[in-house]
Formats: sequence, C-alpha cells, structure tokens
Amino acid sequence: MKKMTVLIAALFALTAPISSFAAMDHGSMNMGHGAHHGDVAHEEVVDGVKATFKVMSMKEHMKAMKMEMPKEMKETHHIAVEFKDAKTGKALTEGEVKVKVQNPDKSEQVKDLMGMQGHFGADFDLSKKGKYGVMCKFQLKDGKTRQSKFWYTVK
Repeated sequence: MKKMTVLIAALFALTAPISSFAAMDHGSMNMGHGAHHGDVAHEEVVDGVKATFKVMSMKEHMKAMKMEMPKEMKETHHIAVEFKDAKTGKALTEGEVKVKVQNPDKSEQVKDLMGMQGHFGADFDLSKKGKYGVMCKFQLKDGKTRQSKFWYTVK
C-alpha cells in the first residue's frame, strides 16, 4: 500500500508542472523579448495607436534571447510590432495581430503574431533578396480593427 501511495504521489508531482505549463499565459513569459533590438522598419500612427515595426535576422533574435539557432529552422527573420497609445505612450499589449508578407516572387506568408512581453512577433522566411510587402491587420483591446502596410527591402 505504501508503494502505491508513493507511486501516485510521484505521478501527481510529474504531471502538475505539465498541466500548469499548458495553462500558462505565454505572453507574460520573459524570453528576453523585452528590449527588442533590430532596426525600426516602419512606424506610423493608425487611429490613435502608434505602431512600431522592427525586422531582425533570426541570428540577432536568437542571440538576444540567449538561445541557439535551430538547424532545421527555415525562417530567416523575426518581425516584431509594438503598439502604444499615441497620446499617453502607454503600451497596448492585448489583442490579435495578423501579418501577411508578400514575397518578391508575389507568393505570400500569413501568420498570427504572438504576444511577447510588450510586443507581438513571429518568424518569417525573407531569404530572397528584394522587396517584401508587409501588411498588418490588428484588433487591440478597444475592438477597432486597424491596418498598416509598408515595404521592406532585403539586400
């Protein structure tokens, strides 16, 4: 009976971290995303919201997070966007953000950006030289849908 009690206790101890990880709010995780490096690719005020887009190589991004670059990773760049109230400068960190990237060959990549410590971000394949169209549609906590578009050139 003692062995069974120990076994059940061990199983609970092992499964508790897994279930708590699944329920975790990953947007609050500190993954080194806070001070986002990379060049400001575009900045504009859309209906009272200042949107700042940064594009950085995955090598830069992984280094900033103190992580190794996975060998099988096909994405070459990380696109991050920060939203702030244009009047107060207060960070707006809740909402849904989708980015469509039009590649130089006119093919497209569409991704939902994940909330990460003060910004939203996702990884894209910008491996070909040329001009990329970046189109962002976002709906923040106020419920308004906004859009921003810009061109980004890979040399």
